Amino acid sequence: MHLIGTLFGMLHSVEDSSALNLLVEDNLVDHLLMGLTYPNESIKAAVCYLYGKLYSSPAGTERLSGHFEERLCVVFLNTLGSAQTKELQVNCLGLLKELLKSDHFVSILMNNAKTEEETENPDFLEGENPLPLVLKKLLLTRDEMLQAASSHCMAAVLVHSPSRYAPAFIHADVPEFLFECLLCKSEILIWSVYCCLLLLTEERLFFSKCHTVYGIESLVRSLRGVLLLNNVELHKQGLLLFTEILKRQPVEIKLFTNRGVCIEAIDVLMETVNCPVLEVAVEAVKAVAAFLRKDHVSSPPVPYEELQKLLEAVLKRCADLSPPQSSKRHAGDVLFSVSQSHPANRNLGRVPQRQGQFLLNTLESFRNACRLAVEFQGDFMAQENAFTAPNSESKDTLSNFSEFLLRICDSLCIPMVMSYLERAVSPSVTEVFISALSTLFTVVPSMRNKFSKKLASSSFIRLTLELKARFCSVQSNPVLNHTCSSFLCSLCLNLYSATEKTRTSSQEEQEMSELLQKGLPQLNYTIAESLLLLSETPEPFFLDQSLCSHQHCFVLLLYFAYSFGDRFVPDAELFLAVRNFLLSAQDHGDCLPPHILRAALYLLAVCQDKGKALDVRSLSTIRRILDNLTDLSLVYVHCPPLLKFFLCYPELMGRFGHQVLQLWFSWEDCKQTEVEESDFGSSDQLNSANPLLPILKSNSSILLILLDLVCSSSVEVAWKVLMTLRTFLERNEDVLVCDLLRSRFLQILQQLLVESSSATLQANRNLPVLLNLLFLVQLRSKGIRELDSTDFKLLHQVCNLCGKCRPRDTDLLQPSLNFLYWSLHQTTPCSQQRAVAVLLSNVSLLELLQKVLECTWLWSPPSRPASLSSEDALLCSGWLLVASLLLYQHRYNTEVHQTLSVDLKEVLNTVIFRNKKPILLLVSIMQFLRAVLRQNFSSALLVIVGQNTAPNAAQPQPSSVQDTALHPLAMQQVFLLVVSLQNLLVHVQLQKDLLLSQAVVACLETLVEHLYVKNQDVALHVASQPWHRFLLFTLLSGGQKSFLQPAVLRLMTLFVRYQSSNIISQKEISQIIQEAAEASIAELPEATSHALHLFLSQLKANKIEKP
Repeated sequence: MHLIGTLFGMLHSVEDSSALNLLVEDNLVDHLLMGLTYPNESIKAAVCYLYGKLYSSPAGTERLSGHFEERLCVVFLNTLGSAQTKELQVNCLGLLKELLKSDHFVSILMNNAKTEEETENPDFLEGENPLPLVLKKLLLTRDEMLQAASSHCMAAVLVHSPSRYAPAFIHADVPEFLFECLLCKSEILIWSVYCCLLLLTEERLFFSKCHTVYGIESLVRSLRGVLLLNNVELHKQGLLLFTEILKRQPVEIKLFTNRGVCIEAIDVLMETVNCPVLEVAVEAVKAVAAFLRKDHVSSPPVPYEELQKLLEAVLKRCADLSPPQSSKRHAGDVLFSVSQSHPANRNLGRVPQRQGQFLLNTLESFRNACRLAVEFQGDFMAQENAFTAPNSESKDTLSNFSEFLLRICDSLCIPMVMSYLERAVSPSVTEVFISALSTLFTVVPSMRNKFSKKLASSSFIRLTLELKARFCSVQSNPVLNHTCSSFLCSLCLNLYSATEKTRTSSQEEQEMSELLQKGLPQLNYTIAESLLLLSETPEPFFLDQSLCSHQHCFVLLLYFAYSFGDRFVPDAELFLAVRNFLLSAQDHGDCLPPHILRAALYLLAVCQDKGKALDVRSLSTIRRILDNLTDLSLVYVHCPPLLKFFLCYPELMGRFGHQVLQLWFSWEDCKQTEVEESDFGSSDQLNSANPLLPILKSNSSILLILLDLVCSSSVEVAWKVLMTLRTFLERNEDVLVCDLLRSRFLQILQQLLVESSSATLQANRNLPVLLNLLFLVQLRSKGIRELDSTDFKLLHQVCNLCGKCRPRDTDLLQPSLNFLYWSLHQTTPCSQQRAVAVLLSNVSLLELLQKVLECTWLWSPPSRPASLSSEDALLCSGWLLVASLLLYQHRYNTEVHQTLSVDLKEVLNTVIFRNKKPILLLVSIMQFLRAVLRQNFSSALLVIVGQNTAPNAAQPQPSSVQDTALHPLAMQQVFLLVVSLQNLLVHVQLQKDLLLSQAVVACLETLVEHLYVKNQDVALHVASQPWHRFLLFTLLSGGQKSFLQPAVLRLMTLFVRYQSSNIISQKEISQIIQEAAEASIAELPEATSHALHLFLSQLKANKIEKP
């Protein structure tokens, strides 16, 4: 004890070398060592304290190094291992702490003299008090101070060399007890354990021995607990440990064997991500990035919903840190604005470094989530929640998670990165961002093309090219270069797949893929440099493959960018560069692949309005290049500029116009044909919907090509051509065009009739379309005109065509009969007389008309009387044409070579009983009936047949004087017909059908006129029927109370003419005159004005004075 007291007195001068020499030379330290063998632990504690003081100074450590190695080490470890009192344990740990500062002492304490194989062998731990076991024993105590000191000493050992010393602690199962210590409340102990475990993560044995699997639950709960403490450094250290474990955990050893622990870890990460302290949130996002690994979250069922919430929290937290975008600019514009302040690091100071790191970690998390979704696509168990109840839908599926990634990328990720790029551009941030976008192409395969289109339209091609030019030139940033090149390659192939649906050439896609993969990594030029490169000409005797590869890649990129509106090169400059590129290729015999030539032609087409017109040499070059193609469709792009490009140059239109127009209509949408006019009111809207219309107006010779297409193309293409021509004819007042079309139609019809038989004509599906167009051309001539030789030849050909058809050939006969009918009516009397002669001289046409009329009684009525079938439409045309022929034959006394026969009872019964006949068919038959009545049933063309009676016809009555006078009509038929016409007028009032009302009133007028000629008493009797007055009241009781209605006025005229005073009184006549005086005649409809004129004229003729 005296010795110890003396040494205590010398401690104050231990820094003095003379005092230290005295201790060593007088062997006082050897006597001090004996104190550690004394049975009294208080003395041992005092000795340890003295040793601690001695080894706390550098001089003492150096002079006493041999003493420790030769004598003190073993005794000290025994003392520490057998210490029972806390005083001795604390002092021993104090001494150990000082010793562990020296590499040499650590090596001695850890028996570093043994080989590595011996160290990894657990048997060496069975020796006398090895340090790992001694420290482990202290961890087993429930004293948090000793546990903290022990873990601190372990960390002090490991910090010297984790790879050398960690195996000893791992074999001693120390990590298990360290994880158990995390359940305490001591911040010091938790910090020490975090530090120690963090050093152990550098050794692979720590993971292969499954210590992390054992301790992950304790770590997660510890992290949740420390979040309640106000210790930012502790939060960061715990998250750092968690991140390292997540990163370094071997793939083959699943870390989260319990799904509950995995979800608890997600909850902890969400809490830390939302921590208000940015430093903690940064570490949390790093942990999220490491957590998003398949082996970490693949325990079925995969918690997709929780992962969505976690990822959304990360992105929203990062977005909250970023200021909003200053404007809705495209990606290329954003980068361009930043690049104006080159070099890159000039703006980096404006963005806090920690914020940039946060964004980088966030993007890594998002990229890992995308990779996770792709990896799960090959795992059937991960597709959806296997524990979902039957007949119920689960939102916890891979499909929903993948769609979420796509949505949140669009709504949060891309805007956030664009906001960052407005202020600075970081290669690491852009590399992760572009990599994530590349992965997204395969996350939702069904949305790949749509996503690619959106990226292209948002200038991501330009953005990526700018990134490569700025950061990847001179072989710098190879990772970023590879990422950008892969992204551009995938984007272009996706766009090719989306836009070239009709071109399913796997070989072309493979060639394009190889070109892009080979050329894009070297294409690290600015846009201006690349444009110059495009115009560059290779050496005359040396074809530079590298130059060609660069040119072809750049042309493809421009093509896809321009296809989606990203026109980042001035049009005039690009037009000139592409033209020079084609000239150079042709001059040097470079055979351009179809996809490159297609892209070049498209770029020329879209830039032609801003560039100068191509000269003769350029057009000749393009023509030679295209002549070498086996099929023009290989380079065709369905867009208005390309169509205009081929049609605006005569040199190209004459050679390729037919093929281009064929391709244009083949690719056009069929739905556009019928609704084209109704959907677009203005001329500009219509031109934008059908861009061929303004081209046709400027170059009418294209119409001849279109007519060839009608005859030589498929029905679908021919119908589209017809719709375009119809719209063009209706919108453009050009008679010369109609003359041109009629002449061409004549040639086509003559050729078809000469080369085809009846059977082949009926099988020709394009002929109906051609006939429809012929009728449309005729409709285009609104006024009366003289028929020329072409018109009469067309009449002759159409009549011959009709004669070769059957009544069932409605698609051929309908437009043909319409054409014949219109030819009779829209011409002068002189031409009309010749046209009637042409029609009546064609016996086969009249025989066909006879069959068509007979079909009226043979064909069954449709299920809905309001609908007009193709058969009914043909019947309408047939009856109207026959009615016209009866009228004009009688007028011009034309010679008849074939008569028509009609059963009068069938005609009357059709009007009387209607039998569900369509309205238009009734109107047509009434027109025929009027023509017959006007000729008093006497015509050289028509034979009236009366013996065949329909089943529902009225039974014949005994002959009377009236029947004899009215022959072939019977009195009963007359009354039935009048009543039917009255009923039809009431029906018209309800249906608001002006056409039918005019036809009914006209038929009633003609009937009374016929009766007046045959028997005046019968006519006056019919005109004076009391029901007529009731009919007038019914017509006036509808929605329109006025007398100024066409049907009412014409009925009034009829009653005034035949002086039916019981039907119309002087009061009604005065009221009509009063309304007419108050009305503005100019504002009245034409039909009403005409009916009023007839009424007033009839009043004047009957000399009825105004009251």
